[in-house]
Amino acid sequence: MFVGREKELGIFEEQFSSPSKTAVLVYGKRRVGKSTLISKAAKSFEGTVVEHLCVQSTFEGNIELLCRSVSKSLGLPQLRFNSLYDLFDFLKSREEPLLIVIDEYQYLKESLKGAQIDSYFQAIIDTLPPHIKLVLCGSYITVMRELLEEGNPLFGRFTAILHVEEFDYYDAARFFPDKSPYEKAAYYGMFGGSPYVLSILNYDKTPAENMVELLLPETGLLRTHIENVMLKEIQRAFDVRILEALGNGKKRYSEIRAIVGEQSNGLLDKQLKNLLNMETIRKTSPINRRSDKKKQFYEISDNLMRLYFAFLFGNAAPLANLGERAFYESEIAPSLRQFVDRRFESIALQYFKRLARAGRLKGARDFGSYWYDDPTTKTNGEFDCVLDRGSTFDFYESKRFDRPMKRAECDAEAMQVHAIPDVRVGAIGFICTGGFDFSSEDYHLIEGEDLYAEDL
Repeated sequence: MFVGREKELGIFEEQFSSPSKTAVLVYGKRRVGKSTLISKAAKSFEGTVVEHLCVQSTFEGNIELLCRSVSKSLGLPQLRFNSLYDLFDFLKSREEPLLIVIDEYQYLKESLKGAQIDSYFQAIIDTLPPHIKLVLCGSYITVMRELLEEGNPLFGRFTAILHVEEFDYYDAARFFPDKSPYEKAAYYGMFGGSPYVLSILNYDKTPAENMVELLLPETGLLRTHIENVMLKEIQRAFDVRILEALGNGKKRYSEIRAIVGEQSNGLLDKQLKNLLNMETIRKTSPINRRSDKKKQFYEISDNLMRLYFAFLFGNAAPLANLGERAFYESEIAPSLRQFVDRRFESIALQYFKRLARAGRLKGARDFGSYWYDDPTTKTNGEFDCVLDRGSTFDFYESKRFDRPMKRAECDAEAMQVHAIPDVRVGAIGFICTGGFDFSSEDYHLIEGEDLYAEDL
């Protein structure tokens, strides 16, 4: 099942039909759908497609396998070349249009020291004829981003660069279009936007049932995905206690350092930077305190990994003793709804991001959380969904309800906004999956169905 990626497919179509030299770089986390996207785009290519997957082997081993892929795609006896130059010189000599896809490029790159492989491809791309289209794809984000740095031989050589990310809430819901907004928010809030993860869920069952059957068992597909794929690839770059500290919430740098027990700031700084570069975590700050380092927070990016660290990590013994279903009932069920409701706040922000990209959020300069301090009462707090319109701020409260929100509930929330000292309040709005039992000219009301409207 292939969904979404309309923008990326459009870029590929444009590149593949270009009369000029074409070299495309594609990168993103593992199992985010890069290879599937390229294969889908390749179907529109009018010519021969060579799709090759690099492996963790020697340079010679990778060259032999690449020659084998080329031979098979061209319907030729086994070709043998000793260098990338010789192989591409052969390909350039052929007249038919060729699309060469080299997947997991980082393995080929790491088969020789330094930037030797990158230098080879610099020379190859510089002399690439228009009838040969080249795509380099990789999953190690830090390695692939090196190709974009000014000192790298491949800097400035690509005609298009695609950073393939996980689906947002809207595209993720295309896997389960018949669910209610309340249920859609639960699926995304628990399992995130990885196409691989979304493709193995059973939508005839509830999100909780999927969790019990696919995440809690030691050999469950989702648990294996996290422990043997997601964490394995980054395990050398971080102290696992960092993700344990973040768990179900977001933490300041000082809070992480206190939990991890890091005495030297340098090592923790390096680990956090690595995790940020690998898109395992993200750093956020309130829209009214962007430059205030004391108000910067770290949080786990992927909802499924967040679910894992919130409920499973460190609980192997009780899970084994109780069994999956009993462990879920006693240790997870009481607080799972709160976990999902917190994720709904990010859905609200993604909704406004989609509106902004569509040009339907006029006048908004930024959106995110809003931090306030009240010196009179010596209290502080945070509103999670706020639009910065320059002279004023629009405040939105998001609620994942399986029922309509009442006018009295909205009025109570609005009173909290008006109680903030020294804030210029523009509009006040509410986002509720269950809709509202009233209409209003005072509040901007966004129902669950609005979040998944076809024109987004």
